[in-house]
Amino acid sequence: MKLYFAPSTCSLAPAIILHELGLPHEMIRVDNATKRTADGRDFLAINPKGYVAALELDNGSVLTEGPVIVQYLADLRPDAGLAPPTGSWERLRLQEWLNFISSELHAGVTPLFNKTLPAAVRAHFRARVEVRMTVVESALQRQQHLTGATFSVADVFLYTVLQWFAWFDIPLAAWPAVEAWYKRVAVRPAVQVAHLQHG
Repeated sequence: MKLYFAPSTCSLAPAIILHELGLPHEMIRVDNATKRTADGRDFLAINPKGYVAALELDNGSVLTEGPVIVQYLADLRPDAGLAPPTGSWERLRLQEWLNFISSELHAGVTPLFNKTLPAAVRAHFRARVEVRMTVVESALQRQQHLTGATFSVADVFLYTVLQWFAWFDIPLAAWPAVEAWYKRVAVRPAVQVAHLQHG
């Protein structure tokens, strides 16, 4: 498998999962500005959407969208327990979290990357994200991980998105259970290795 990635993006999530599962893979860096891969190819020919992550399988098929990629990878090693079985109620709960993280947190902070946003607009987006974070705080006050006692791909995806909060001066200390959880995830060996690969 080949994982197309760029530093400081959500491609960190599938990279962490690949290491959690010990799956053999090749990392191929993408220049987000030029849309060229490190080996000289046109990334738009691989993923016409133009953004990472993209996972190229050994048969040449390409998967995109982080929540889909991490579930695909988890299902390759179901014994690792990073995702409940497909079709189960627990899997639906996992997908519920993945969708929430993608639509409410990832998409919620993305506008803040635009440095030309007026201060009032930035404050609006920050306030929306902060409200959504109360949902996460409530869950992590009750249980060790997003879906309960077991570490899952939802935790990895949330960890990846929360990395960006520091850039926008959104302190995790505002949510003590989240901050404690974040620190536990950050020291996992797979997380450390994936960070090194991402630069």
